[in-house]
Amino acid sequence: MAKYLVIVESPAKVKTIKKFLGANYEVEASNGHVRDFPKSQFGIDIENDYEPKYITIRGKGELLVKLRKEAKKADKIYLATDPDREGEAISWHLKQALKENPDKLRRITFNEITKTAVKASIKQARKIDMDLVDAQQARRMLDRMVGYSISPLLWAKVKRGLSAGRVQSVALRIICDREEEINAFIPEEYWSLEGEFQVPGEKKTLHAKFYGTDKKLAIKNRKEMDVILKSLENQEYEISEVKKGERIKNAPLPFTTSTLQQEAAKTLNFSTQKTMRLAQQLYEGVDVKGSGTVGLISYLRTDSTRVSEEADTAARKYISEQYGENYVSTSEKNSKNNQKIQDAHEAIRPTDISRIPVKIKESLSRDQFRLYQLIWKRFTASRMAPAKYETTSVKISAGDYTFTVAASKVMFDGFLSVYMDEEDSKKGNVLNQSLEKGMKLSLKELKPEQHFTQPPAHFTEASLVKAMEEQGIGRPSTYAPTITTIISRRYVAKEQKNLYVTELGEVVNNIMKQEFPSIVDVNFTATMEGLLDCVEAGTVQWKTVVRNFYPDLKKDVDAAEKKLEKVEIKDEVTDTICENCGRNMVIKYGPHGRFLACPGFPECRNTKPYFEKIGVACPKCGKDIVLKKTKKGRKYYGCVDNPECDFMSWQKPSSKRCPSCGNVLVEKGSKLVCIDENCGYVEAKDKAEK
Repeated sequence: MAKYLVIVESPAKVKTIKKFLGANYEVEASNGHVRDFPKSQFGIDIENDYEPKYITIRGKGELLVKLRKEAKKADKIYLATDPDREGEAISWHLKQALKENPDKLRRITFNEITKTAVKASIKQARKIDMDLVDAQQARRMLDRMVGYSISPLLWAKVKRGLSAGRVQSVALRIICDREEEINAFIPEEYWSLEGEFQVPGEKKTLHAKFYGTDKKLAIKNRKEMDVILKSLENQEYEISEVKKGERIKNAPLPFTTSTLQQEAAKTLNFSTQKTMRLAQQLYEGVDVKGSGTVGLISYLRTDSTRVSEEADTAARKYISEQYGENYVSTSEKNSKNNQKIQDAHEAIRPTDISRIPVKIKESLSRDQFRLYQLIWKRFTASRMAPAKYETTSVKISAGDYTFTVAASKVMFDGFLSVYMDEEDSKKGNVLNQSLEKGMKLSLKELKPEQHFTQPPAHFTEASLVKAMEEQGIGRPSTYAPTITTIISRRYVAKEQKNLYVTELGEVVNNIMKQEFPSIVDVNFTATMEGLLDCVEAGTVQWKTVVRNFYPDLKKDVDAAEKKLEKVEIKDEVTDTICENCGRNMVIKYGPHGRFLACPGFPECRNTKPYFEKIGVACPKCGKDIVLKKTKKGRKYYGCVDNPECDFMSWQKPSSKRCPSCGNVLVEKGSKLVCIDENCGYVEAKDKAEK
């Protein structure tokens, strides 16, 4: 009998796939890449038309010996690495490393690890797709060029082992830009007005919002509100319009990598890294009671919402049987996307819709179950009919002004019977009263309320993934590692769900913007992603992309090196005296930012936290206000006498006091604003400085 060797990436898949293929097949794992650039060298021969220099990854020698031994025994070798660029490249590297007759080697891919999919892939074995390999090679080389050219400069400038990356530096810039927006944001005052009305013959009162006249009227301050309240005195309130209508809400699309990461963060509070780790486990296979080891979801790295005909048919049949024919969607559920998507993949979906979450709950860990349930519900909902709502809108006239009420109730739940997101689960306004045009209402109370506009929200992992996807930065496989990298390097701190730039992150971002503007330019990076997609499609040569990129990068690096040579970076001497040896302590940079150290190192190893005075007295106790950082590296301003004095502010305090309420004024961009948002006092900073 013929002997076949199947090589997969992950050892977790070996057992599952071996079970599907039987005794004639040996299944081995490569444990990811087997060859890569050397760590100690650039690894790209610039003089020889950018030829990559690959070496066997340290520690993979014994594994390759074993794989070569198995390959020699086999009549045919199937390379079954993941169905994407990275997987294609691993297969190509394996082909080079095995040194076998190319006719013996075949590439197979499957979107899900099921018996049907794996067996079908053997029948559709093909040659390695060099366009996919070249796209991965180009990406890897671009990343290597940026990292190995710029990181040494950051080291020289900031004095520690920092690093730059083609995608991570842009992600850091996006967060820094948002932080600047937030810091420069000036709250603006506005008011809202709600009326509470008594409907004839009804116990429950009716609440309506002030609208204005023919156009919606914005109320900016108390003075404008008082004018409106004055004109509403002794007015008659009458229902001038009651409109009934119908609204439908379409079912959501099934998950892509990006939308899964966003939804898992919002509903399950999972980090992007955790979501991908759990999804990988569900894809590779879980030991399910009564079924053995089975892959529960399709491939997890995708930006396509396409679903195979078989999966679509099975889902519609399941919905018809479990919920009824009227719950089955009558339309196709694929997004229209002008960007090139990895359409060889499908959306993330359960491999078998009849494997409902509650049936296999005992076989899964708590977090595996929660993620599987989210994927199962979203996919099932995507094949279901829209939800239908009955809407009612009411206008109440009061002289020249109008109040409005909008309400809705579900007539047909459709996909909502399976899946609700945050918006769906919020209870809408429901009208229990019988309202008719011309009906007179009696006013019970008018409730004016002061508000202030809010700054843009800090990025969370979910919203950063969304921003990166919308702006074309990175690809499905890069979102989680990019975010993990900028957090682990302490460029960004994560507190609760929010991402904040640290002092270290600001330093690195400023250097990148100053010296390498194109690298951190969002449009440039998105264009580069588009070029890599063209390489994958076979319309652009990979070396053309690299040839056009490197000379400009080299020019920027050379220019920056000359500038850096002119800058002598000395340790800043402070007036703080080392209590051990009497020397003036200096400011040093560490992984967490700045700290004070004795210049007598290594004889004297004294260090202490560095607090930068801002020249402003604490409004509570009169001692110095200093720049501090939270444990995770986020900057704030606090009293040097903490914890005895608890004054703190996220914005830099000014020495000036608010003329309206006597509180502290803080800096926001070019303005000074009162620290008490309810006061709302604002003045120009230059006016304050004169």
